[in-house]
Amino acid sequence: MSVAESWSRVMSLLREHAPADHAELPGPATEQMLAAAEKRMGISLHGDLRTWLVQNNLDLPEEDVDDDVMCCGFDGFPDEGSFFLGIRAMARLYANRSTSCGFDPPDQPENPFWRNEWIPFLSDQDGWTGKFIDVRDGRVGSWFVSGPTVTGEYASMAQYFDSVAETLTRIADGSSSVCRFTEGRLAWS
Repeated sequence: MSVAESWSRVMSLLREHAPADHAELPGPATEQMLAAAEKRMGISLHGDLRTWLVQNNLDLPEEDVDDDVMCCGFDGFPDEGSFFLGIRAMARLYANRSTSCGFDPPDQPENPFWRNEWIPFLSDQDGWTGKFIDVRDGRVGSWFVSGPTVTGEYASMAQYFDSVAETLTRIADGSSSVCRFTEGRLAWS
C-alpha cells in the first residue's frame, strides 16, 4: 500500500467512527508551504512525507498555537499524549533538534540520538518523544529523550499508518482497553 492509501484508510476510519475529530482536521498543505519549510530546515522532504502533508497538513490554526509548548497538534490522535505534526510544527521541532555537525551527540556518529536527516512527524507537546522519517531511505524511527533512538521501526510511513489504522480498527471493534469512540470522538482512558 502507498502512503496515500494508508493515510486514506486512517481518515476513513476516523470519518466513520470519530466524525467530530475528523471534522476538525485541516486541509492540505500547499506546495508553497512545503517549499518554505524545506528552505527553513535546509533539507528536502521525503516523498512520503510530502505526499502525506499534501493530503492533510495537521498544523493547528495560528490562533490556537500555544507558544509555551514545543509542539502543538490535535490532541489524542493517533494516541493519548502525542499527535501528528503539521509542517510548521515539524520545522520548529526540527530546528530544535538539528545540529551543525549533522548528528547529536557529536562523538557518536554511528549511534546518535538525532541525525539531521530525520524529520519529526509525530511528537508529544514537549518534543521529548515521537516518530521521524529518515529522508535518506523513508524508514520511520522513534526517539525518546531519556532512552535510545530506534531507527527502522517501520519500513515506511505507509507501514506506520497501516499500524495506526489497525489500532483504530481495534478501538472500533471494542478490543482496545485504553480507548473507545464516544460521541464522535476518540476517548482515551
